[in-house]
Amino acid sequence: MTAPAEQAQLLVGLMSGTSLDGISAAVVSFTDRANGTPQASLLHFVQRDYTALERERLSAAMQGGTARELCRLHADLGEWLGAAACEAMRGAGVTAADVRAVASHGQTLWHEAGHSTWQIGDAARIAERTGCTVIADFRARDMAVGGQGAPLVPMADVLLFAHDQSWRALQNIGGIGNVTIVPPAASGTDARVRAFDTGPGVVIMNGVTQRLFGAPYDRDGAIAATGRVYDGVVEAFLAHPYYAELPPKSTGRELYTPAFIETFIAQCTDAGASPADVISTAAAFTAATIADQYARFLPEAPQDVLLSGGGSRNAYLVRCITDAFARHAQQGRPVPQVRLFDDVFFDAEAKEAVAFALLGYLHLTGRPGNVPSATGARAPRVLGALTPVALSEKS
Repeated sequence: MTAPAEQAQLLVGLMSGTSLDGISAAVVSFTDRANGTPQASLLHFVQRDYTALERERLSAAMQGGTARELCRLHADLGEWLGAAACEAMRGAGVTAADVRAVASHGQTLWHEAGHSTWQIGDAARIAERTGCTVIADFRARDMAVGGQGAPLVPMADVLLFAHDQSWRALQNIGGIGNVTIVPPAASGTDARVRAFDTGPGVVIMNGVTQRLFGAPYDRDGAIAATGRVYDGVVEAFLAHPYYAELPPKSTGRELYTPAFIETFIAQCTDAGASPADVISTAAAFTAATIADQYARFLPEAPQDVLLSGGGSRNAYLVRCITDAFARHAQQGRPVPQVRLFDDVFFDAEAKEAVAFALLGYLHLTGRPGNVPSATGARAPRVLGALTPVALSEKS
């Protein structure tokens, strides 16, 4: 049953993405508009950074690991997620009694488009740590009905972040890049909504920085700004078959592996690139994939592109993206205005956590969370599995 429009429900959204920076936790208040569509208000947001050891364990688990190691990581991540949720609740000045549910994406260890997906982060641990009902495992149901299981953020892009009058592209740049193209707000979730993974976000840039400079990432693009771009390497890597695949499609660290990054470094080095040049080229390649995928697969030219995710904090990468879109003019395509999500809505780091809070709200109110035109699913479905709070803790 859908909650009355005047009755606000608080949810905590949790997100741990492919960049492995840390856990995003957002406390969000939801109500329904008069037309029945949800509206959201962000009350508080925190980012719990992973320690070097935690990041190392997660990264290693994506490449392998014993059953014991994976089992322990699943439980430990549940504790870390629960701690982040509690911190966000304290910051918002709310208690478990005020929160309807925690909606947790968890951490993707493996995603095999067309077959299966695996997110860890024990929901039972989160429930015990927070004292709240938990909704998790959002991607599996979409895949069970023929979808890619990704991307799932498009439902939030459509319901919460559409432009009033024009087409808008919302480009997330986490470890992986993904876009949602949405019509004006009044159009709703019609079949013209499309979304797919454009390719790398910061995964190659971060991998190069870690390999060549021993730093987790290139803060603000400071190193990349000192280098030069090797266009031949960019063009060579754009020939990868993924970029020619028709949407809906999704990708992840199962493609952009350490071996992939080593090959990227080697090709840059063979062309004469310095370490700083390699990072510059990686940023230019990420930007090129985004502009390339828009030109290939988005017949509607968006008026603006809103950038979110950790990559939107990288000034050099943002400049590369703006330059890549400027080349659309040479193809006779309109050039969109590149803007930061922060400048239009709220802190972009909170966007995906808010999106999963929305998916939790839709689960509780019995409404679909997937957009079939984006994921390729045969039908809309209510997403997520519910782990109830202990009966003694809420009545």
